[in-house]
Amino acid sequence: MKYSILSVVVWLCMTTNGRGQQITPPGLLSVNHTLAYSVQGTTPEREQLLRAQIQVMQPTILPARIIFVPHWQYAYATKLYHLRVPTGMTSKMFTHLPSSSVYIDADLYGGDDWLGYWMAHELGHLATNSTNETDAEKAAHEYRKRWRNTPATPY
Repeated sequence: MKYSILSVVVWLCMTTNGRGQQITPPGLLSVNHTLAYSVQGTTPEREQLLRAQIQVMQPTILPARIIFVPHWQYAYATKLYHLRVPTGMTSKMFTHLPSSSVYIDADLYGGDDWLGYWMAHELGHLATNSTNETDAEKAAHEYRKRWRNTPATPY
């Protein structure tokens, strides 16, 4: 048991060292902000779609990394980071504010529109620097307006 926990912790630490990552000061977007964060654990097509969706949303704060993980690793990460989910609700992605990382349960991926809708919510957590769901939804509302008012981006 201890060995499996240790191996998952080591794996999670390794995923935080994304290649090609650039650090952007809080509140500022780099000129080419599609490279300002790493996307790990997904297909190149899905990564391209996600980057296009985030670019359209024009968030004030970008995540340092977005990590797609299998369900078992996602479940472990939620326990490791003490994620609190309201009773009767489930979580398919979450933001770890101290590391500015967004974790996505790859096994429960709900499609392209699902990804954009909920990524706006996670970007809302980063923008407000808050774990409060209401605050994140308020910030996400503006991101979703921008996202919905843009023609579909082919990838």
